[in-house]
Amino acid sequence: MKIYTKTGDKGTTALFGGTRVPKSHIRIESYGTVDELNSYVGLVRDNVKDVHTRAVLKDIQHNLFTLGAELATDPEKAKLKNGKDRLNIVVIGEKHIEQLETEMDTMNGDLPQMTHFILPGGHPTVSYCHITRCVCRRAERLATQLYSLETFDENILKYLNRLSDYLFVLARKLTKDLNAEEVKWIPEKE
Repeated sequence: MKIYTKTGDKGTTALFGGTRVPKSHIRIESYGTVDELNSYVGLVRDNVKDVHTRAVLKDIQHNLFTLGAELATDPEKAKLKNGKDRLNIVVIGEKHIEQLETEMDTMNGDLPQMTHFILPGGHPTVSYCHITRCVCRRAERLATQLYSLETFDENILKYLNRLSDYLFVLARKLTKDLNAEEVKWIPEKE
């Protein structure tokens, strides 16, 4: 299989289902940002030593591929006549969202209570995690914009929202694990 197809040379790309849209379409921006997010999750995973966290991040990467495939599917052609999902894959659902919530609850149990906003940083791995969280928020904003134009399964929005929360808690956990300083944001007063 050749990597280059030349079909996108005029600024369009095909969704799953065959519909061609401009590469600047909000649907392409949405799943393209999910792809970017997945790459950053991989960067974080590559820098984490904890075996359990690495496994969770790998699960998240698989989920993001699924989520991206859902976003890349033409909504008019998303369902076959028999009602089955065209992709014939397990789509993002409550169990995926609950996994993130369970992981956050577990991590939070070992962290000091948060009393202030936290400045990103303290260690390169923590910084990568905060960058990943920001890309996740952007993916969520773009998906929300797409959803206002063409609805899709709401679990996608829930997953992205929960994932950004997970990445924040993970950054705090990594700060603790790496014995890095967690810098509180305390506004200056006149």
